[in-house]
Amino acid sequence: MIAPRFFPLVFKQVRRARMRSLLTIAGVAVAMFLFAAVQAMQAGVEIATAAQADDTTLIVYRKDRYCPYTSRMPQSYEQQIARIDGVKNVTPIKIVVSNCRTSLDVVTFRGVPKDEFAQKGADGLDIIEGSIGDWKSRGDAALLGETLARRRGLKVGDRFEAAGITAYVAGVFRSDEPQHQNVAYVPLEFLQYASGSRAGGIVTQFNVAVASPEQLDQVAKAIDEVFASAQEPTQTSSEKAFVARAATDVIEIVGFMRYLGWGALAAVLALVANAIILSVQDRVKEHAILQTLGYRSNQVAGLILVEGIILSLIGAIVGCVVAIAYLHFSGLALSVESHTIPIVASPAILVIGIAIAAITGVLAGLVPAWQAGSRDIVSCFRSA
Repeated sequence: MIAPRFFPLVFKQVRRARMRSLLTIAGVAVAMFLFAAVQAMQAGVEIATAAQADDTTLIVYRKDRYCPYTSRMPQSYEQQIARIDGVKNVTPIKIVVSNCRTSLDVVTFRGVPKDEFAQKGADGLDIIEGSIGDWKSRGDAALLGETLARRRGLKVGDRFEAAGITAYVAGVFRSDEPQHQNVAYVPLEFLQYASGSRAGGIVTQFNVAVASPEQLDQVAKAIDEVFASAQEPTQTSSEKAFVARAATDVIEIVGFMRYLGWGALAAVLALVANAIILSVQDRVKEHAILQTLGYRSNQVAGLILVEGIILSLIGAIVGCVVAIAYLHFSGLALSVESHTIPIVASPAILVIGIAIAAITGVLAGLVPAWQAGSRDIVSCFRSA
């Protein structure tokens, strides 16, 4: 590598072929934007589906059903589940979604018992606008996840309609749990009747809090055995496993997109290498003059390597910053069957992108740098 005092010369070389450098930087930025987006989706999949040692939540769903529209169980199951050993708490939930298919913009209504939710369910929610009191005071009130509110441009006092449900925004909350960020919590009774259930008393699922993580499998098996012969049999699993099963197709697609991300890196390598090779060919005579002035071969090669790194870094920073900003402020998330897989655009992606860009710049410049550094002065002038 070269000393910092030579950097102005490198920047001058980059500026001289301005159009070529801009096109190269733009190409790198587009490829790194794609790479950053893939990394953000992969991070979201890991957060949404990775089991934790302290997980104590079970999801009781209608057996052989996946979309919330098809999972219908009597709310009276709540009492039977609560009597099972190891169960701390049971919350019946009615779910209505604006789109049951995989989408980037889904509104998920979750109907929950008003008093129980106000006392216990909202403990992990950071209310940033409005209040739980306002939510309890109205029958059609909704508490919106911050991501959903930002994506739809909603604030406290607004009314909004989705999936045939019209609700009043009584509060906006922030949560670290991915499944909370894109939902609207409304009173259970309101959603049961507003969604067209004529008699009420029908729910989509039960969230079951278990006394300890070691009892998850035992309690899940016990619940399914109780309702094995019922008209509406159940299928119970941990929350993370439930999300992973429901989002199998999305997870496979995101896994395939990993190869797309590596393809983007290959494109970056090709773009930078092509730009450097063209640059070296245009400056053969200049390299000979530099050697005549006393520059050693390794210094000439270093100038070329640093040029490749600079082009890669500028493009990577632009692409990653734009990707992170867009994904953060757009509030997009992959939703499937009412479950959310967040797109996590963290600053770590920028660090990874910069590191990969630096390595790519070095790899792209190795061959042309070696060629330029190994030419003797005479052959340089003859080539020119």
